[in-house]
Amino acid sequence: MRIAVTGLRGLPGVMGGVETHCEELLVRVRRLAPEIPITVFARRPYVPKRPYTHEGISVVPVASPRSRSFEAIVATFNGVLAARRAGADVVHIHAIGPALLAPLARALGMRVVVTHHGEDYRRAKWGFVARQMLKLGERLACRSADRLIAVSPSLAERLRAAYPAASERIRFIPNGVPDLPPVRGDALGRLGLAPRDFILAVGRLVPEKGLHDLVDAHARSGDSRTLVIVGGADHESAYATALRARESERVRFAGLQDRATLRELFENASLFVMPSYHEGLPIAALEAASCATPMLLSDIDPNLDLGLGPHHYFPVGDVDALARSLARPPEDYAIDRKAFGAFDWDRISESTLALYRELA
Repeated sequence: MRIAVTGLRGLPGVMGGVETHCEELLVRVRRLAPEIPITVFARRPYVPKRPYTHEGISVVPVASPRSRSFEAIVATFNGVLAARRAGADVVHIHAIGPALLAPLARALGMRVVVTHHGEDYRRAKWGFVARQMLKLGERLACRSADRLIAVSPSLAERLRAAYPAASERIRFIPNGVPDLPPVRGDALGRLGLAPRDFILAVGRLVPEKGLHDLVDAHARSGDSRTLVIVGGADHESAYATALRARESERVRFAGLQDRATLRELFENASLFVMPSYHEGLPIAALEAASCATPMLLSDIDPNLDLGLGPHHYFPVGDVDALARSLARPPEDYAIDRKAFGAFDWDRISESTLALYRELA
């Protein structure tokens, strides 16, 4: 059995929840079944130009424009064709935009797995036409994929209700709590931060992450802690530019950081806040959970799927409620890492490997 994976930008260390998911998952699947070749067909602008190997996984760059609207579909088209040429038995497509190519993969004789990472058509950055194409990708995934993985229970439930004919092919397999690499340097000193004296948010600088609400709430609350926002933008936009323009002594934009630095920030933050309007199953929150960082989240379904107590949530988009929540002591938002036992990457990898073997 040969596995091909496409739909992601690339790995390792490429920004994005799908990319982090694949990096955590595929390395473990490879360790469980070293006899099964896994090849990732990645987008050329995000990875080295020549094929390479990461932890036993082959990574092959395929042609892709650096374009918000077209890079995913073009790269996935090229990835599916390359997978067929490479003799793949199973092609695993990540996200519903790339899932537009699921029928092509089936027509070329490969078994198809699609992981639905979230309702991307709800993202504010997409216009009407793009949203309709993403909805079509979801429909084609449900109709064409041999197996459809939903990363959150609420998403799996909605898909089964919307596509009853696909119900038996839909599986809930979540994202997991990662093991972030050991701290290597002094990120706090480099960024001018003091332990337990900053609030941390991690996410791309796009509207659906709600970071503008967090900046507003932080200002209204009069909180003396520094607000640190880690993340960048896939493509420069007016939103990202306007958000960065709000940097001050109390609001810091730290840009992209490696995972060892993220661990240092999570371990020293007073509070992790995720004000998102849209998520799949939030990997940044699971990373915070791996470091037992106190946590405050918006009340969207994927965040609620983490199963925290009601006081860990605030109404999405309600800046005043978020400001009031920031005024509470961080101890109120303490979490127990053991409560996240269901989100174990080793178990998730075993479930995914079992699904591959079903198809073989």
